[in-house]
Formats: sequence, structure tokens, C-alpha cells
Amino acid sequence: MISASEYGAILPGHVDLNLLAMLAVLLQTRSVTGTARRLGLSQPTVSRSLAQLRHILDDPLLVRTNTGMQRTPRAEELVGPVERWLASTRALLHPPRFDAATLDRRFCIASTDYGVLTVVAPALAAITDAAPGVTIEIVPFSADMMQKLASGEIDLIISGLAPDHAVVRSRLLFVDDYACIMRVGHALSVAQTPLPLDAFLAWPHVGIVVSDLAVDGIEVRLGGRRAERRVTARLPYFHAAPALIADSDVLMTLPTRAAMRFANSYGLATRPAPVEIGPLDYHLFWHERNARDPATMWLADTLAHHCASAA
Repeated sequence: MISASEYGAILPGHVDLNLLAMLAVLLQTRSVTGTARRLGLSQPTVSRSLAQLRHILDDPLLVRTNTGMQRTPRAEELVGPVERWLASTRALLHPPRFDAATLDRRFCIASTDYGVLTVVAPALAAITDAAPGVTIEIVPFSADMMQKLASGEIDLIISGLAPDHAVVRSRLLFVDDYACIMRVGHALSVAQTPLPLDAFLAWPHVGIVVSDLAVDGIEVRLGGRRAERRVTARLPYFHAAPALIADSDVLMTLPTRAAMRFANSYGLATRPAPVEIGPLDYHLFWHERNARDPATMWLADTLAHHCASAA
């Protein structure tokens, strides 16, 4: 760690950093006139800056000879360090332009299988085409995923949870509603109007819980009537459900985007869920620490664009 005295020795408080930028050009051009022309300044201004630099560095820096101005030995020693300082300062103040094609990075995204189906899958081809060096790693929800987002262990979260803007930044991806999936020929499949809540609660259900959070979103939405829902099986993911649904009268309730694809894939019937369950706002979360990271924001934009197009 640099001490206060060391800091003062490295960068004295009376040194104007613009003088160092001026020094870089003076050492390149070896000319007050050439420096003034390159920087768009007057010759007297450059001459005064050179005088200040000579005083601060206690060296003439440039001396007049028969062949023009030449650098002193001390100035020759400064050429490399000053050029490196100027280059690093430019990189600090003007980061290089983001290019997805050169990106070599693993992104960790916390998501349910619904998020993978509706957000990651529609965008994956575009991501790999634009950034072949990128790897997407999906991890399940966990009770500490917000802490992992803050620490950088997770880059993004795809979720239907309400965002806490004091903790994360978020972007609304889309709004979905819910549908019930059942076997073909089920007594409730004869109509395509939303199921009445009483009829919905009269039949057994497959419950979907979100990883180790053990949250069943449908029960949360039923509020005071959640105890009336009879759950015969609970699963942490819905793709294992066809065997439970096809030969029984159980219902499974999913966001409609997933329900329609799921029912079409497995030859099942659907019906809109009770209106009391309400809509689902689906978000993308990231931490403030990534808000200025062009790679993370590129990925967020790509996911948002393609899941909207897939709708």
C-alpha cells in the first residue's frame, strides 16, 4: 500500500497532469512549434509549459543544437515511461470499444427451467454466433443468490420475483399469464375459457417448487385459499411431469409460454388458469457492479431482444 509520503513523492500536489501530456508530445516532436501545432495551442503557452517542466524535473529536457532541438539524457530516459503513462491513462479514460467477437468469458446465470426455455434458448444461437468464445452456465436458484450476484459469483438472474431496487438493477423482459396442463379428455379440457377457481381447486395438482427456495408460486398467488389446493406431487422442474399427468387427472399450472410448448411436445391439453392467479412479470436482474460492464450489458440486451422476438 502506498503511504501518504510516498504518494506525494510519486505525484507531487503541484504537478498538473496536463503538463505530463504536454511532455509526451514535446519528447515526440522535439519542437515547441510542432507541439503547439499538434495540440492546437499557442507557442507561448507551450514555451511556458516547457519552462515549468524544466523546473519540476530539474533538467533542460530539450537543448538547441546545429541540427535542431535534441533530447537530453534525462529526457531520453523519460520517453518510455511517459508514453506508457499516457497509453494507460487513455485506456483508463477511454476503454477500448467492446467487441463481442473477441470475448472469451463464462457467464453464470441463475434461472429455472422456465427461464432457460423462454429467455436463454431463444437467444443462444445469436449469442454463439456473435461471441463464439462465450460460455453460458445455468445454475439453480438458491437462497443466497442475491449475495452471489453482489459478489460476482453470478452475473445475471432470470426470475419472476419482484425486484428489490435497493439490492439489484432489473429489466422487465415480458409479462405472461398462466395456463393449466392436463391429459387430453380431462373433464376440464372441454372449454377454453379461464378455469373457475372453485373448479381449479377441486382437482389434484402437481406443484412446481423453485430449487432450494422451496417456493410454489401458485400457492403464493392463491393467498388465503392456498390450503384448498390438493398437491399430490411436488417437483423442482416441470419436464418430469408428463408421466404424472398423462394417465391421471392431476393439473399442472405453468406460465403460458412454457405451458403451450410443453403441451404441444407431449400431446397434452391446456386451459387458461383462473384469473385470480394473475399475470407473471419476468425480469432480468444484475448488480450495480456490472452496470458499466459492456459484456454483461451486451448479454442482457441480447437475452431481452430475443425473448421478446420469440413471443
